[in-house]
Amino acid sequence: MRSLERHRDVGAYALGVLDEADAFRFEDHLMECPECAAHVTEFGPATRQLLLYRRATPRSVHPMAQPGPRLLDRLLGEVATRQRAGRRRWLYAVAASVVFAVAGPGIAIMASGNADPTQQVTATDERSGVWAQVTSENTVWGSQIELKVKDGAGPRACHLVAIADDGTEETLTNWNVPEHDARESTMMGASTLHPDQIDKYELRTTDGLHLVTLDAP
Repeated sequence: MRSLERHRDVGAYALGVLDEADAFRFEDHLMECPECAAHVTEFGPATRQLLLYRRATPRSVHPMAQPGPRLLDRLLGEVATRQRAGRRRWLYAVAASVVFAVAGPGIAIMASGNADPTQQVTATDERSGVWAQVTSENTVWGSQIELKVKDGAGPRACHLVAIADDGTEETLTNWNVPEHDARESTMMGASTLHPDQIDKYELRTTDGLHLVTLDAP
């Protein structure tokens, strides 16, 4: 495969439609191409939306089925209901923060529009020397993820994987580690899993080398 064709395969790789041999060749290219690594990360939201659609759509429904004429009205009504519920949850969170603030100066909470607080976990692997910190925020559709990494063993292409309680895995973000650069790097990602559904996080290279495991709170 020529270099230009490898660049063109970034979308197919991100969506998981390359066959095994082409995916393996593209991962070799990914280790040497920061531009493609960045594009793979950019495809993350589209990939997650397609995954959500696949999970929410019964097998009996044709993928090209057209919505009925009343579907839009029903969806708009549901969105309005959820927005009203979201405002109520936000007010409850603000009220709770005021109560905790009055109760004592040593008490602090992280309040958001979701009932569950933000979770954070940090770990260092003694063997690889990689340090990582994952911060997850619960959302309506899953989790918003912030990853911070210190890895001085580059260059190499890596990804963050969430492992659910049932053992299923989901790739959350991808990045390239610069050569011999141990400075902290920050990446953003997302998951269709809620924080309480995630058992642990793993950082791996694209060729399968384990770097560090972070047990979810």
